Amino acid sequence: MNPNSIVYLHQVNIYQGANMVLSNVNLEVDKGEFVYLIGKTGTGKSSLLKTLYGDLYLKEGEGHVAGFNLKEMTWQKIPALRRNLGIVFQDFRLLTDRDVNNNLEFVLKATGWKDKALMKEKIENVLSKVGLKNQGTKMPYEMSGGEQQRVDIARALLNNPKLILADEPTGNLDPDTTNEIMDLLFNICRDYQTAFIMATHDYTIIQKNPARVVKIEHGQVKEISAAIM
Repeated sequence: MNPNSIVYLHQVNIYQGANMVLSNVNLEVDKGEFVYLIGKTGTGKSSLLKTLYGDLYLKEGEGHVAGFNLKEMTWQKIPALRRNLGIVFQDFRLLTDRDVNNNLEFVLKATGWKDKALMKEKIENVLSKVGLKNQGTKMPYEMSGGEQQRVDIARALLNNPKLILADEPTGNLDPDTTNEIMDLLFNICRDYQTAFIMATHDYTIIQKNPARVVKIEHGQVKEISAAIM
């Protein structure tokens, strides 16, 4: 494991219950690296992501994420791991009963922030990063799908994560909005040296925005070239 590794998995077996979903997984992702995760539905992409953010316990193999040993994860340690991660979902998962500012404040409070002034400053900062300056008083239903996804990305940035896990983040977006969101993700990766692992079914995204590609197939994780997908 090199000093820049944000993700290090060595000879890892991943289980859903008693069923082994992925075997002998070897994967290393460095600081500031963008990695696409591809594969058919049901091949284990979500299981791999869940292992990385502590939703599935690592039983076999060696795994480290953002300085945390996945074999030593307990329910008490998971919040500390997740403070170093950002998670972006396909379906946004915003709280519909409160405005954008309060959606973001909810996450800050849940991850241990207490100072109101610092929280306000942080919220303004991440909204500015994603191009939503002065949009904090909007309700989710007043926003387009692209704007809601930007809020989701802003939420993922709140704790200055070393790694962002994005699960089909453009799955519900039109092509133009998809291009805008991908530009935003790559800018964050470059400017803040945040590592990304993005699960996607959309190969046109990879062709437009080339990066390292990892494919899950037949219970294995394989490095492939974007040119041979």
